[in-house]
Amino acid sequence: MKLTINGEDHQTDISILSELLTALEYEGDWLATAVNGELVHRDDREAFALNDRDRIEILSPMQGG
Repeated sequence: MKLTINGEDHQTDISILSELLTALEYEGDWLATAVNGELVHRDDREAFALNDRDRIEILSPMQGG
């Protein structure tokens, strides 16, 4: 399936948001996720099914100053 993640096209067989985050090495409780412009809460990620051509935004805190 084709997904757009943070503005970049990706091809994947992963269909659950939490599994995608793990595969992309996003970890921690401080992530914010949205699919097609709708916020997906942390507790809902394990059951959130992805569909072909979904647009996913993943925001994580940055270090530095």
